[in-house]
Amino acid sequence: MHIFETNRLQLCRLTLKDAPFILELVNDPAWIRFIGDRGIRTLKAAKEYIKNGPKKSYAQFGFGLYLVKLKDSDIPMGMCGLLRRDTLDDVDIGFAFLPQYTGKGYASEAAKVVLDHARNILGMKRILAITSVDNNNSIRLLEKLGFKFIKIIRLTPDAEESRLFEMI
Repeated sequence: MHIFETNRLQLCRLTLKDAPFILELVNDPAWIRFIGDRGIRTLKAAKEYIKNGPKKSYAQFGFGLYLVKLKDSDIPMGMCGLLRRDTLDDVDIGFAFLPQYTGKGYASEAAKVVLDHARNILGMKRILAITSVDNNNSIRLLEKLGFKFIKIIRLTPDAEESRLFEMI
């Protein structure tokens, strides 16, 4: 069941059947470099990630990270959605795509539909975003979407520094 649709994309709730794709995505070198190594090395661990992350978020908040697929071919290529973190005051948008799907405008297209839903359906006034300090592609995308850089933060005391952005 798809939640959002654009000209080229479908965004759907993740299910346990998406574990092989999640396993591939979270072990992509760009994910590990910019988001972090989650230690997910098996299909079982990928299913636990889906169950304890996106599926739990859907049940608790009514939103979460969504699987992004090409509409014409039904091929999974990334994730995009909203996250509610204990360490941030407001919801933040997150996205990650396999390398063969970057630089084609898919992340921007997916993020725009997620942001539209957050504003117009969920009534969110302020949306945050975080990136690694050196993730220039994500920084450019956030700025293109209308996010403004606020400051450097650490999500936890022992975490790497991140850039915090907001959209009001």
